[in-house]
Amino acid sequence: MRLISICPSNTELLAYLGLVDQLVAVDDFSDWPASIATLPRLGPDLSIDMDKLELYEPDLVFASLSVPGMEKNVEELKKRNIPHIILDPQSLNDIAADLLTVGQTCGIEERALYIKKEYLAFIDDMKKRAATVETTPSLYWEWWPKPVFTPGRINWLTEISSIAGGLNEFSDVELASVQTDWEDVLKRNPDYILLAWVGVQTNKMKTEVVLKRPGWQQLAAVKEGRLAKMEEELYCRPSPRLLEGALKLGKMIHPEVYADLKLPDWITNA
Repeated sequence: MRLISICPSNTELLAYLGLVDQLVAVDDFSDWPASIATLPRLGPDLSIDMDKLELYEPDLVFASLSVPGMEKNVEELKKRNIPHIILDPQSLNDIAADLLTVGQTCGIEERALYIKKEYLAFIDDMKKRAATVETTPSLYWEWWPKPVFTPGRINWLTEISSIAGGLNEFSDVELASVQTDWEDVLKRNPDYILLAWVGVQTNKMKTEVVLKRPGWQQLAAVKEGRLAKMEEELYCRPSPRLLEGALKLGKMIHPEVYADLKLPDWITNA
């Protein structure tokens, strides 16, 4: 099949299923695995060049609704009668379901069932370890610095926090994404401050932006060195790659619990 992915998380999911060799083009922001580096690019995921996409005559396009604004890509695909499926996972279980959906659609159901089983088994292993931790630190995730956005309860980062033995500080808010303010975070006084700014590479995140906020230098998380820059690609994209981020988080906040846990081969060999 001639496949096209127009979202980084879709590209990653296809890689875990062993379908990268069938990709003929991707969006500008797809940057993993390394083997896709030479593929033609179709523009940013919020503004795909549909005329260019059509030139590659895809058998199937993997669209997404994971970021607000992607709807116009889907509308254009429909208008042009381009074969496509839409992935919009909001949870770890949604990602598992997408693995099977994509596998069935692409004729590799057996492979997809295996990956799905392994994926869920790794999550279960992390959950069992999380149940043994002596303390559950609160984690403030920052998705964007100004205005401040953080994930709420209906978000995979709440699950990632939990299976790593932590608690998303804003899991009390029944939303996927919460706009808050510096004062609210200051009052909550989280045990960890974790920066994962969407679309921003780790080396371009500036912790001084956070430290300039009134009162923040007095937070225990700052004074005790629990302010960390986290890789956007491991925490902000709804793909199986989140498991790599979850394990890294677990080893950060509970090294004694997760130190011996290793990622399964299907993740490390993708």
